Amino acid sequence: MTDTDARRELIEKVWAKAWGDGDVDAFDALLSPVYLRHGTEAHPQNLDAFKAAVLSTRAAFPDLTTVIDDIVVEGDMAAIRWHSSGTHVNAFLGVPSTRRHVEVSGATFARFEGDRVVEEYVTWDPRALLSALGIISVGQD
Repeated sequence: MTDTDARRELIEKVWAKAWGDGDVDAFDALLSPVYLRHGTEAHPQNLDAFKAAVLSTRAAFPDLTTVIDDIVVEGDMAAIRWHSSGTHVNAFLGVPSTRRHVEVSGATFARFEGDRVVEEYVTWDPRALLSALGIISVGQD
């Protein structure tokens, strides 16, 4: 098995356990202890903050499914295109349950050092989530 295949397989396995089953400690096999996640937050999340965010998301959307659509691995970089869906059953980021089914998609760009990811940049449109929850309306000009 090549390094590329091993990294792709590890990403798929860890995402299934962490995002799919809620076993956030599975991230320890993929993410470095010095991991930083850059996304929509003002400051990057470290590993513990990211795990807490995944647990919070899964608590709000207990039927959450996250599917990896594509993975491209080249050298020490990986690009992951994904989509998630779930029903907003419990409060999320201060928003009470809406019982709405939501779908979001995005991409994660990861940088490996050795066999662990040390840094990720995540892009997705939080407005799509807020619109699906009925918090804001998008594109109605």
